[in-house]
Amino acid sequence: MSSDLSVILPRVLIVSRRSVRKNKFVDFVGEYHLDLIVGYGAVPVIVPRVTGVHMLLESFEPIHGVLLCEGEDIDPSLYGSEASGLSPEELEEIRRLHASDTSLDREKDSIELRLAKLCLERNIPYLGICRGSQVLNVACGGTLYQDIEKEVSSKCPKSQRVMHINYDDYDGHRHEVKVVENTPLHQWFKESLEEGEVGEMKIRVNSYHHQGVQRLAQRFVPMAFAPDGLIEGFYDPDAYNPEEGKFIMGLQFHPERMRKPDSDDFDYPGCPFAYKEFVKAAIAYQKKLNAATPIEKPLKLNKEMEDKRKIIVRSFSIAKNLYDAGRGMHPSNDSELKAGAEFLESNTALSEQQEKRLKQMGATVRNGGSYIERLKMNEEREKMARKVMAKMSVEQLSELLSFYHTMGQICSEVLDKNIHGLVNDPS
Repeated sequence: MSSDLSVILPRVLIVSRRSVRKNKFVDFVGEYHLDLIVGYGAVPVIVPRVTGVHMLLESFEPIHGVLLCEGEDIDPSLYGSEASGLSPEELEEIRRLHASDTSLDREKDSIELRLAKLCLERNIPYLGICRGSQVLNVACGGTLYQDIEKEVSSKCPKSQRVMHINYDDYDGHRHEVKVVENTPLHQWFKESLEEGEVGEMKIRVNSYHHQGVQRLAQRFVPMAFAPDGLIEGFYDPDAYNPEEGKFIMGLQFHPERMRKPDSDDFDYPGCPFAYKEFVKAAIAYQKKLNAATPIEKPLKLNKEMEDKRKIIVRSFSIAKNLYDAGRGMHPSNDSELKAGAEFLESNTALSEQQEKRLKQMGATVRNGGSYIERLKMNEEREKMARKVMAKMSVEQLSELLSFYHTMGQICSEVLDKNIHGLVNDPS
């Protein structure tokens, strides 16, 4: 068996949270999340909250699970902030009271929403904790309360009001939630549930948030409610079967931090089950993915064949640079281009379009002057393209860039495979 655990174990992506320390940005992920993911048999892969990362998410493949957790408020414009009805004065008060959460991080929003939508498209296991549950709801078309106290608690009878965040007792604060029967949460905590006055099953959970789910996206079913009616947990029943690699869930509270004072013991035996079942789903998803797309063993070339491959690759690299930019690498002698020319003459594996493109490169190498003229002819086309793109939104430009980046990777891989095949073909 291979000793490379990063290949053997499923990969769970976790996006970091950015903070400032000693006038420098620091990215971090809570250790409880990492401990539980590792403890149940997966590899946590931290996606840094760095500008531009949302365009590079394919570089983190394969993805077998996504865990999104705490962070700042989600940009209200992403879920229709005008519906809140809060006055400018109230919004200013909210920003003052919750200064550490209300400073928006649009880059983190972009990264996490892309990951959430990727999970929904591919049925990749997803666990959202706190902010992560809100991201999941927004990704599916749901909305959020911008401030629970002003939009929910103030409108409830005093007996039903809930303090959802206590800055004076951050880790120790708890409040009741009613658990919905026949849901995963009910199954995990069934040995600890306390029966209420009207048969309601309750547990006490921690709470670190001033926002929460307002309108739950249609695909989800609630799993728990606070006394003020706020949804504290939800899941997609059609995408929940950990043994088959299905898991789409959001929890507003932090089960990983529900620990007894000065101890690592959990408040309830069911606290780590969300992570246990999530990793179980990631393991099953990885097996399904591997079965559907078997990993090809890389070709192994002897030294002579590898040297030939490198010569051909360099030849095309030179031609490509000359064709694309009219400058760059230049051959030290004609032999550096000869290998590519011979390859083109003997090659029958490429399509007509690919062959035409490569021959154009070769022609350019032979006649650099004519290529410069061609560049000038293309300037007008470039200007037109720039005008069109200037009218596109940031999201559209990001999608376009992502598409061409993916196409470039595919082209490179196919070309490399063709070169490998031809170099190893004894005929």
